[in-house]
Amino acid sequence: MATKILMPKLSDTMTEGVILKWLKKEGEKIKQGETLVEIESDKADMELESYDSGILRKIMVPEGGKVEIGAPIAIIAEANEDISALLIETPFAAQSIPKTEIAKEASKSMPPSSQPASAIVADGHVKASPLAKRLATENKIELRAISGSGPQGRIIKRDVVPLVSGKKPLQFKPAAPIIRGGHRDVELSLIRKTIAQRMQESKQTVPHFYVTVEIDMEPAIAFRKQLNTVTDSKISFTDILVKTAAITLMHHPNINATYMGNTMRQFGEAHVAVAVALDDGLVTPVLRNCEQKTIPQLNTELQDLVERARNRKLKPEEYQGATFTISNLGMFGVEDFVAIINPPEGAILAIGSIVEKPVVQKGQIVIGSAMKVTLSSDHRIIDGALAARFLQDFKKLMENPAALML
Repeated sequence: MATKILMPKLSDTMTEGVILKWLKKEGEKIKQGETLVEIESDKADMELESYDSGILRKIMVPEGGKVEIGAPIAIIAEANEDISALLIETPFAAQSIPKTEIAKEASKSMPPSSQPASAIVADGHVKASPLAKRLATENKIELRAISGSGPQGRIIKRDVVPLVSGKKPLQFKPAAPIIRGGHRDVELSLIRKTIAQRMQESKQTVPHFYVTVEIDMEPAIAFRKQLNTVTDSKISFTDILVKTAAITLMHHPNINATYMGNTMRQFGEAHVAVAVALDDGLVTPVLRNCEQKTIPQLNTELQDLVERARNRKLKPEEYQGATFTISNLGMFGVEDFVAIINPPEGAILAIGSIVEKPVVQKGQIVIGSAMKVTLSSDHRIIDGALAARFLQDFKKLMENPAALML
């Protein structure tokens, strides 16, 4: 019996998907459970398995095509089975221009001398390996300043390593240039569309307010240094921040909560999401039950989630169900900022950079290290005093990090 393959809903916010790659050609046999096609959702790239056996008789959406959830993308049937009725019932859905075509069109509007660096595609994204991106982020290196030596100009590890050791001067190169007086329209990616919709809904429907504290980071710096002498992992400040937030949330269930109309739901576990920047948007993979895990355990899990997030290989359950989110822009030199709450969570913590500054200790002015954090809260369930008490306890833990090991 002929079967229509429909565009699946791969995340709770997905409304449409893009066909990245067909793994079978028309006329080829396919077995139930065999991978049929790779699909781009608003959160990750996923593989769709065939839920029937037969022959791939018709591909209805080509690679690069975009369709809404539930729209037909292919038909599987027996070799001699009549599928004409299915083709009439399900006309081809509108598709977007593939990214390669966008790049071609954009390049037509640029003079030969203004072509972008080979690692930068037409919509401004940088082609780089996950390892190269991580090295660049950790060492505050601007990828757009690097010429890639990998396939098709892709930036790889060997392009970044010399900059880490300071062997080459670093100069900023702009993204794909635009002719003076002209403009370029770039289609939003699925992830960017979802971010736009969710953030607009959040700011329109959630009454935000913001509370900021400054933390003495000297104890945390020493604590991290000690941890890295006794573990095989390279513990980051984000690992420590996640653990600190989780323990603090266990003492403040009114922050670890979500608004539900006539009620609010308070959670007994700290499922902490960490914002990860991608070339075309932001994803928030979730670390589960952080209050029960050690800092090295969180480090291992977070590294794995971040790596797969950057490769768009997260599973739906890995970016859903958070009770709290941390957004850290400190590695970019941002001293402080406010973040937009990610519904249905009740709060999000924005982390700034560690800054050396004069501080007063025992009546003397000395150079210390400080970091600002800002809690954005949903005023429907969290008041200013509740937010302040949460930050007060969070600050105490960060300034006495040995308590994290108890």
